[in-house]
Amino acid sequence: MTVFIHASAEVSEKAVIGDGTKIWAFSQIREGAQVGQNCIIGRNVFVDADVTIGNDCKIQNNALLYEGLTLEDGVFIGPAVCTTNDKLPRAINPDGKLKAATDWMHGKILIKYGASVGAQAVLVTGITLGRFCLIGSGSVVTRDVPDFGLVIGQPGQVVGYVCRCARRLNAQISNPAAYICPNCARKYVLHTSILSEV
Repeated sequence: MTVFIHASAEVSEKAVIGDGTKIWAFSQIREGAQVGQNCIIGRNVFVDADVTIGNDCKIQNNALLYEGLTLEDGVFIGPAVCTTNDKLPRAINPDGKLKAATDWMHGKILIKYGASVGAQAVLVTGITLGRFCLIGSGSVVTRDVPDFGLVIGQPGQVVGYVCRCARRLNAQISNPAAYICPNCARKYVLHTSILSEV
């Protein structure tokens, strides 16, 4: 396998790109970034310094992935998603002087295995998105999301759960803590707000 980098993409020599990954037009991968194997980095994507992207991830056009972000394997990032890394953003200090790099307090975001973030969602720093969760398009996520959680809104709220196949899970009438996927019939159980596969 080989890496494909479009001629118009800007990839730092200090970035690490895994085999089989494709980086499309006008994307920028900064120094210290690590991109795993078999990833697709769409058009005009920005991957900041020291961002870590696992294997088999798909990052769609115009996504902005800022420093402090870690993606585990199999994560989907939709078009124009924006991650943030500062809860107290300012261009200047209280004395009016322009902030330097040492004045920033960088936060971190972790997106776990198989999670999906819909188009134009915004992730506020300091959160973790659980395995196979699904963030609806346009949501603003300000707090942690559980495994398989379905989040929509501004601010984002957990409104249900989804299967590994991304279909919304239905609670069983006989046992509201038991869920089954209407598409692939996988079964789950909810215990103290944590959904687990049976």
